[in-house]
Amino acid sequence: MSCIMVDVESDGPIPGDFSLVCFAAVVVREGLADTFYGRLRPISERWDSEALAVSGFTREQTLGFDDPAAVMREFAAWVAAKSRGRPIFVSDNNGYDWSFVNWYFHHFTGANPFGFSSMNLGSLYKGAVRDTFQSFKHLRRTAHTHHPVDNARGNAEAMLEFCRTLDVKIRLE
Repeated sequence: MSCIMVDVESDGPIPGDFSLVCFAAVVVREGLADTFYGRLRPISERWDSEALAVSGFTREQTLGFDDPAAVMREFAAWVAAKSRGRPIFVSDNNGYDWSFVNWYFHHFTGANPFGFSSMNLGSLYKGAVRDTFQSFKHLRRTAHTHHPVDNARGNAEAMLEFCRTLDVKIRLE
């Protein structure tokens, strides 16, 4: 199995009515060498200016981004090429990130290579330290900038660190 850390930025709260602006994925293994980054053209006329501002892009910029179907096909091919065994979707906010990636995969490719589940990084850490009030975020080395590559990389760094230091048994292949 391969854990793949994902982070997304969108222009609103839900997929379909709003659009996925950009996202990144990092295979969680030493070196963090395998990354994917995609920027997607809007699929809806709706957007929330505050949500879009988090991404650092304007609406006008997003209109020039890549075709969502092509990006999702490229991402599916990347997941297949970079995974050893079953890929596991991991995210800091998997309820949000997963909903967009899952919707886009099913809508544009007909299937989600991650299957029907995901893993929440914060919950995994809380379980590992046995304290529901703890946060993994102090273990990030890469700053959390809201650029999805930085966010996914920082979260992957944190996961590698706590798995190593707490002797958490996750096969990080």
